[in-house]
Amino acid sequence: MKKGLVIFLNGTSSSGKTSISTELLNQNEFSFHHLSIDDFFLRLFNHYIDFINTTCSNAASASGEDVQVPNDIIINPLAALFYSTIKFMSAKGMNIVVDTVNDTDERLNSFLSLLMDHPVLVVGVTCSKEELIKRERARGDREIGLAISQYDKVYSLNEYDIELNTETLRPAECANLILNFVRSNQEYSAFKKLHKRSVGVS
Repeated sequence: MKKGLVIFLNGTSSSGKTSISTELLNQNEFSFHHLSIDDFFLRLFNHYIDFINTTCSNAASASGEDVQVPNDIIINPLAALFYSTIKFMSAKGMNIVVDTVNDTDERLNSFLSLLMDHPVLVVGVTCSKEELIKRERARGDREIGLAISQYDKVYSLNEYDIELNTETLRPAECANLILNFVRSNQEYSAFKKLHKRSVGVS
């Protein structure tokens, strides 16, 4: 079975990934499924995270410090399951638009290891820091400064098949540029370069 194409949108929160994903899902030439890390956590693990937060809310570590939800014990394994789901869907021949934020070495390296034998189109989704703050204020559902806190780590990923500036390009234009690349049958080379270099984002 031919493996499904994975379109990996790399960008901070509020950079425009979801808007581009929506445009890709609404076109009729190619069939895509959208897999968002936000939806993945909210739909599948919301109650689990609530359980951890509630159960451990008054717990303290051996040092007497408050216990937070630890990335290495809880979050990173859940992120690995997210990437494993992408691999499974691709192996089933499904084309997937991946909307996530790779802001740790562990998560990116997990993605690279799992998808090394799958077709992955790496798309850089960018805009200025000023625009990110403007969008966060307009959205009202994001902490102001979240995108800026992710910026340097996320964009240290410097290998792309396509780079899209959402400050100058509308979501539909971005989607068309991605589709044009898919139609061209060019090699998806960025992901292979990232794997060979074992690139991290921190």
